[in-house]
Amino acid sequence: MGRLIRTLFEFYPVMLPVAIVCIVLNAIVSSLPSAFMQNVIAVVEQSWQSGDWSAASGRILSLVGLLCVFYVISLAAGFAFGQLMAIITQGSLSKLRQKMFNGMQNLPIKYFDTHDHGNVMSYYTNDIDTLRQMISQSFPNLIISTVTVLTVLGIMLYYSLWLALTVIAGVVIMVFVVKRVGGRSSKYFLRQQQSLAQTEGFVEEMMNGQKVIKVFCHEEATKNGFDKVNDQLFSDARIANRNANMLMPILLNIGNVLYVVVALLGGFLLLVGAPNLSLSGLPFSISILVPFLNMTKQFSGSVSQVSNQLNSVIMGLAGAKRIFDLIDEYPETDEGNVTLVNVKKDENGQLTECAERTQSWAWKVPQADGTNTYTLLTGDVRFNHVDFAYVPNKVVLHDITLYAKPGQKIAFVGSTGAGKTTITNLINRFYDIADGKILYDGISINDIKKSDLRRSLGIVLQDTNLFTGTVMENIRYGRLDATDEDCISAAKLAGAHDFITRLPEGYNTPLTGNGASLSQGQRQLLSIARAAVADPPVMILDEATSSIDTRTEAIVQRGMDALMKGRTVFVIAHRLSTIQNSNAIMVLDHGRIIERGTHEDLLAQKGTYYQLYTGALELD
Repeated sequence: MGRLIRTLFEFYPVMLPVAIVCIVLNAIVSSLPSAFMQNVIAVVEQSWQSGDWSAASGRILSLVGLLCVFYVISLAAGFAFGQLMAIITQGSLSKLRQKMFNGMQNLPIKYFDTHDHGNVMSYYTNDIDTLRQMISQSFPNLIISTVTVLTVLGIMLYYSLWLALTVIAGVVIMVFVVKRVGGRSSKYFLRQQQSLAQTEGFVEEMMNGQKVIKVFCHEEATKNGFDKVNDQLFSDARIANRNANMLMPILLNIGNVLYVVVALLGGFLLLVGAPNLSLSGLPFSISILVPFLNMTKQFSGSVSQVSNQLNSVIMGLAGAKRIFDLIDEYPETDEGNVTLVNVKKDENGQLTECAERTQSWAWKVPQADGTNTYTLLTGDVRFNHVDFAYVPNKVVLHDITLYAKPGQKIAFVGSTGAGKTTITNLINRFYDIADGKILYDGISINDIKKSDLRRSLGIVLQDTNLFTGTVMENIRYGRLDATDEDCISAAKLAGAHDFITRLPEGYNTPLTGNGASLSQGQRQLLSIARAAVADPPVMILDEATSSIDTRTEAIVQRGMDALMKGRTVFVIAHRLSTIQNSNAIMVLDHGRIIERGTHEDLLAQKGTYYQLYTGALELD
């Protein structure tokens, strides 16, 4: 709660205090009619006893007029805080969503590999919605009810200590009930939030896998799986809401009993003419008892309202905790200080940094004396005795040593789980190595800023990701400052230009749903064009042609050959025909390089690669 309030004050340091003042003012003014009623009844009672009504009417009119003024103030305060809270609520949620999303961009890939995507989406939907209800409704109502309770309690103590103590005794009983009944529901409201996130995650996963579900006739098993998570959500929500729904009727009935007790006690005090203990010094009379009964009803109702808001507050705090947990996730660490800059050669042949794009890049390496040296980016990548484990004590790569000189094409083959993709994930530092060293142009990649390292790499993955936007915008994603001509040239290089021109609006054709209107091969061609427009010195092709038919593969292969010319390329491929022209082929098995050499060398060895090539073994 404390952090949430601090965050709201941080977002709206002036508007939020003003809104709270308006809420408090509205609550105080709303509590005053009982005091006015006491004065009106006292005037009537006095006039009745004296028989003089001439002064009573004027006094009553002045009291009614003053009451109207207070009601106008209350109306204005209510309108003001309603408008302000609308701005504060939606503005705060907007800023929190922005904080979550911006922070999410800085999270390591490991976070998304280990967290269900539907659960992550629940932060932006369910948790934000519970927080909206809390800020816009529960928070103001809680303040109003609390201020009303305190104000009415003060008025009660002012008029009659005996009756006030009776009401306080009733409130103690109500608080005890809230603690016992409401406490049971609190933990289930927290579980309800978690179960809701799991249910949404399951639905999202099943939506993404509809084709697989239908192909394997897995509908019934999917229904059973959903029933399981849905039943858990039902169970948690049922228990939480059952206890919460029990609370209000119990409190209302306690309030009704309290009303009767106060009426009986007040009647008894009138009959026996008991002295009135109060701060006002007024004798106990009907003018005190009648408004006191109204205050009792208002007081117990406010206590019930506070109790009723507690469940919404608990749910809102549960949502806030999850939101802050996401915001507090540790971002991807980056201790590199070597940056990538545009360079050109001066008249002495020395590299000098420049602002314009020159198609020539260098690593800017800061020195201890404050100067910088420049190392030309050529694409020389070397692994020296690299070990890696996704989780401790479960090593995935063992003593990997390899090199790729500028312009060379290095291919990785091996069965699923052999460690091919893991090696490429280490080059771009999606994960950091456990032991050994990876050098890029002689510089440890740990010393290079991750953003600059990744900017020097072009990646085409087996699973393509296209974004909502036009075809041109998806290609330009590889380099945001690329011109239309650059994007078209990249599409031609990748072999995508022909099918793009046949689309309804050509390069301006809008794409949605990860390019659902395109074939898998066409989506892959756009992915290759996106990498081509980035014009990186090093390319990583992870099963880049696996989803393309043989005819399209021939087109793509020509484009890929042009794309790879003069670049260092790492290729992962199941189709061995696409890597025969590689400078070196690495055969991996269980995280170890068991064979290496050119296509001809490996065939001559008649080992694992030979068996794979001739069909004696198959890649699974």
